[in-house]
Amino acid sequence: MNIEIQQPRPFDLVGSKILIAGNAVGFEGHLSITVTEGHDEVVGSAHAGSTSIRQFHAEIDIPTDVAFTLNRLFVNIADDSGGEDGMPVPMVTVPVLYGPLILDGYTGYWEHEVVRGDTLSALALRYYEDASKYPAIHQANQHIVSDPNLIFPGQVLRIPQPF
Repeated sequence: MNIEIQQPRPFDLVGSKILIAGNAVGFEGHLSITVTEGHDEVVGSAHAGSTSIRQFHAEIDIPTDVAFTLNRLFVNIADDSGGEDGMPVPMVTVPVLYGPLILDGYTGYWEHEVVRGDTLSALALRYYEDASKYPAIHQANQHIVSDPNLIFPGQVLRIPQPF
């Protein structure tokens, strides 16, 4: 069993529609997709090759009534064949960051290259006209910014866009 995920990439910032694509071989060409943060989940499926690796793609819409509590989600793609001879089901997991739980009204993001003198609060003031919204920028970049008081020139940060 082979599953290669090309989209989303690890720690991509996603919205309420998650586009998923890659290459795979699945039992009868069927793959199961689950998006979860450990408390709630959304399920979908995709079709791939059954005898050789083929491209697949799918869209998962996250309904507004899903009770995600964390902004880090996991996109799991599994071969529906089940494990053979007691082996676990072949699965690939990609962690992503969920924009709607990072910033109300999330619609996408801008990219900003950090220059000398930038701070997250200064960026929040520039992009949102509110320095207190710096946690949204930190959360959108949590995989590269561990300390919100420490960013470096040359880093490319994602600035979540509202509405």
